Amino acid sequence: MSRLRRMPRQQQPAARPAARPVRRRSYDQFDATARALDSVGDRWTLLIVRELLGGPRRYTDLHADLPGVSTDVLASRLKDMEQSGLALRRKLPPPSAASVYELTERGHGLLPVLAALAEWGAPALAERRPTDAVRAHWFALPLLGALTGLTREGVLEVRLDEGEFHLHVGLHVGLRAGGGAGFVLPGAEAYGAVYGYGPADRPDARIVLGAEVCLDLAQGGATLTEAVKDGRVEVLGDGPLAAELRGE
Repeated sequence: MSRLRRMPRQQQPAARPAARPVRRRSYDQFDATARALDSVGDRWTLLIVRELLGGPRRYTDLHADLPGVSTDVLASRLKDMEQSGLALRRKLPPPSAASVYELTERGHGLLPVLAALAEWGAPALAERRPTDAVRAHWFALPLLGALTGLTREGVLEVRLDEGEFHLHVGLHVGLRAGGGAGFVLPGAEAYGAVYGYGPADRPDARIVLGAEVCLDLAQGGATLTEAVKDGRVEVLGDGPLAAELRGE
């Protein structure tokens, strides 16, 4: 009588433990700087803020203007920014079905932080590396710091070889204690984009200049009046803002 082999009982896969919610990293320090870095210290976060300072952006636009960021990281950072109260997501009204991200009032409060970083980092742009990407609107914050002395309010269109953007000038007060650039935002009811992408619909004035001149102005190597007089900045327009830019 043949003996039958006992077949091994098929093992059931071990039950996986329930996934725990991912806890955001924290410095766990009762310090304002540490708390701020808990929210914006991750790679790419402040650059996303830089993009959203120009107004609401679609996810695809953000991804296009942040070369090097992966889709997963961008989505993760945007979710973190929503949870931290720095940004929100909303749907555009019909007929558009797209969603956009925009800064909250707290997110707009990072403007002086970005402005100070742009001023501090400007000397590192003495030479453009072959791998460096560039977008015209990345010069907006450095240039805005050089224009804080303007008394006329309006929309200034800026034309560079790299493209065009426009600034809302005269809406921010410069705080140049010790030579540094800073900004005081208007009242909470008036916060909004400090620059915009592409040409303006109805600019009050236009300037044409090179990227290297932008950086020179941002670093204090020359004033706008000096750059206009020596021909490095061309001012177009006939209104009060254009006249002030020309030093008239």
